[in-house]
Amino acid sequence: MFGVSMANFNYGPWGRPGNWNKTNCPNGNNHPNATQTSNKFNVGGSENWHYGFDYMDWAHKNGPFFVNDTLVFKYDPPNPNGGFPHSVYLLPDYWSFTKCDFRRAKRIANPNQGAGEGFEFVLKKTQPYFFACAEHGGIHCNNGTMKFVVMPLRLWPY
Repeated sequence: MFGVSMANFNYGPWGRPGNWNKTNCPNGNNHPNATQTSNKFNVGGSENWHYGFDYMDWAHKNGPFFVNDTLVFKYDPPNPNGGFPHSVYLLPDYWSFTKCDFRRAKRIANPNQGAGEGFEFVLKKTQPYFFACAEHGGIHCNNGTMKFVVMPLRLWPY
């Protein structure tokens, strides 16, 4: 069983937004999406997408995310002189996410797509998105760091 809960204390009756620009967000009263426009988020901030960083914590501190926001995955391409390649997979459900089971996962960015400006992924629906790196037999996911989940919200009215 899986449950997700997100709260906004300024929502009025029937889920309609109250005064959105004064929400109690982790970034203070100025969440990047306070104007109800889409935003780009560099996954991991200045750390980018690499082994050993806690992306669940990053997602928690940078949310909430909204429909039409864009996640940008930046990472170094494979290097014959060392370093580890990375990829980005979208896992189909919570069970696959917790077990790092990539059998039904969809690769959305290969090890070369994170170079330069990075790979962009638009959050198009109000559904959980489970992201993880599957390189090195899933070790990057299994240690719990190179994976995270976001649940984009849709502001009312549509």
